[in-house]
Amino acid sequence: MTGGSRASGCPPVTDGPRLAGEGTVPAPGGVVPDGASGGEGPVLEVRGLTVTLGRARVLDGVDLVVPARSWTGIVGPNGAGKSTLLRAVAGLVGHQGRVRLAGRDAATLRPRQRAALVGYAPQTPTVPEGMTVGEYVALGRTPYRSLLSGPRTEDADVVGHALELLDIAGLVGRPLRTLSGGERQRAVLARALTQQPSLLLLDEPTAALDLGHAQQVLELVDRLRLDQGLTVVSTLHDLVLAGQYPQWLILLAAGRVVAEGTPSQVLTAEALERHYGARAEVVDGPDGIRVHPVRWRE
Repeated sequence: MTGGSRASGCPPVTDGPRLAGEGTVPAPGGVVPDGASGGEGPVLEVRGLTVTLGRARVLDGVDLVVPARSWTGIVGPNGAGKSTLLRAVAGLVGHQGRVRLAGRDAATLRPRQRAALVGYAPQTPTVPEGMTVGEYVALGRTPYRSLLSGPRTEDADVVGHALELLDIAGLVGRPLRTLSGGERQRAVLARALTQQPSLLLLDEPTAALDLGHAQQVLELVDRLRLDQGLTVVSTLHDLVLAGQYPQWLILLAAGRVVAEGTPSQVLTAEALERHYGARAEVVDGPDGIRVHPVRWRE
């Protein structure tokens, strides 16, 4: 497959990406990626998702189907509605349309049930005053404890493992507000992982990370997907990374899905010029798509 996922097998492909206004194209839930049970339904199904904030329609009739154990990337220019889409799926913003999680109507789930299914790592998290990294990451275990119960040994083990995975175990006693942007981003991802969700929503997971840590985080996410059966939906600003890690891309523009397919189908020079106003050379190599900006010249 094209796109740099280490697993073969991907959502079904057509002769090109699905474009707004074209006929029906098979949704990416039709073929199950390697390592997934053929009997599994989609982990996430979104139909007609519409979000209006004030007088602005931020999302307009978005459809999305995400098969188990896959990685779907959401790309698009600033203001396209990428972060709002993740927040709607996480239940953090009101919406019209239908969201189904693991075959269940999300509207019927209690907050703790939803939190046990969906881990969400925001791009700009709320940072509680005075809370340490360890305390913050441990909040991810809240869905598994009663309101008055304290931490269990199992919770401590899960938290410790997440801190080690994200290479922040040495920061466990540090106040969260004293961290660098990259360190804070890894703490946010660690908290989401401690929820042990089926679906991981990542809003710009490489924001504020240097190149080395960005690659390490995305490689870790992909390893979790392959080894533990995690399903990932992420927004990605960096189109080079978007062309190498997700198996399937959704291109949003002005709140609508304007293209959908494998990275090689979606990240075309024509699409980048039309929706980003950018001139770029797109190279399809053995490790995925590479997008190279090209200067505008007369």
